[in-house]
Amino acid sequence: MGYEWFIGLRYLKAKRKQTFISIITVISIAGVMVGVMALIVVLSVMSGFEKTLKEKIIGTQAHLVVQRTLQDGIENYDEVAKKVEEVKGVVSAAPFIFSQVMLSTDANVSGVVVKGIDPAREGNVTELLAYLTNGRLQDLQTTQDNLSGIILGIELAKHLGVSVKDTLQMISPLGTMTPMGMMPKMKRFRVVGLFRSGHFEFDNTLAFVSIESAQKFFNLDSRVTGIEVKTDNIYKVKEIGSQIRKKLGFPFWTRDWMEMNRNLFSALRLEKIAMFIILALIVLVAAFNIISTLIMVVMEKNRDIAILKAMGAPSRGILRIFVIEGLVIGVVGTALGAISGLVLAFNLETVTGFVENLFGFKILSGDVYYIDKLPSQVNPLDVTLIVVTAVFISLLATLYPAWRASKLDPAETLRYE
Repeated sequence: MGYEWFIGLRYLKAKRKQTFISIITVISIAGVMVGVMALIVVLSVMSGFEKTLKEKIIGTQAHLVVQRTLQDGIENYDEVAKKVEEVKGVVSAAPFIFSQVMLSTDANVSGVVVKGIDPAREGNVTELLAYLTNGRLQDLQTTQDNLSGIILGIELAKHLGVSVKDTLQMISPLGTMTPMGMMPKMKRFRVVGLFRSGHFEFDNTLAFVSIESAQKFFNLDSRVTGIEVKTDNIYKVKEIGSQIRKKLGFPFWTRDWMEMNRNLFSALRLEKIAMFIILALIVLVAAFNIISTLIMVVMEKNRDIAILKAMGAPSRGILRIFVIEGLVIGVVGTALGAISGLVLAFNLETVTGFVENLFGFKILSGDVYYIDKLPSQVNPLDVTLIVVTAVFISLLATLYPAWRASKLDPAETLRYE
């Protein structure tokens, strides 16, 4: 061990006259620890929230959709679906119809998005089957009283005041031409199922009917809006979409889940960056404590520094002594913060459960947030970035006090000793 390490570590130990400096050293370590711990936990929660939201969105939406640039839809959709399934990376494909309507009951009226699906194939491209709380997709076919079936989101059903087996009116804003002028087209449907995706927007504005019912209601004959596609890798949808467009040619185009939810995930990413910057200020505050600690140590050790320089210690060696002392404070604080942050992030559900039981309140209510626990996903890259940033800030904090110590004039210091 070089004399720089020996002296730098020795200065960290408390003596009777240096108790105050040692207290500030402990505070500095605690400050770095708290900052690193907070960064790891908060970024893990935000990563977990993004992952949970992504799963909910992808569970309800297909990975990508294939449509025509022309407004008349796709007529030979079975042939198109077969061609799409031949593309490498495509797991399955299914036709769908998408349009906006109004749903009316005795209790309320709501504008919704209705999606016509093939009950036999929809489960191959989305997670709708897993979200059903009542009914089956097969129930969308004509019911016993010759009414077509409809499946509603749980929040939409609450808003309309209906449950399974109730009937409602579907109204198209496009309407049909009659001798009396343009009249809205209306048709009665029977509620055959409810679903809960965990995403309020979907649960409150989405309804499913069979593809045959949608074709009749919207006068599409044998056409559909597009083809839903499920891929084997959700992060390669752009490449797979490019291959699909190349295979089908004009006028077909594709749109993936990233494009459909670009604004949402861009906002989450921006918020994550902002939180990192804000919480990094905690580490910065701890760095000022390191600076103040080293400045007081330098003032306390003026005589020792002068003696070392008189014995031949170079200025660079003196600088290393105090850089080592400050860096040890930063590294110890960072290590303790990383360990405590990882432990808390990996056991966040247990910790939040204990807090809820202790204080008798629910941190996240499933009825309000649709997430009944704080999701946590530890990203190794985030942890590495936090640790490197904390150590780097701690290193920067040591430079000025160490430089001042290295420039000390031994003759001036020892003149009055």
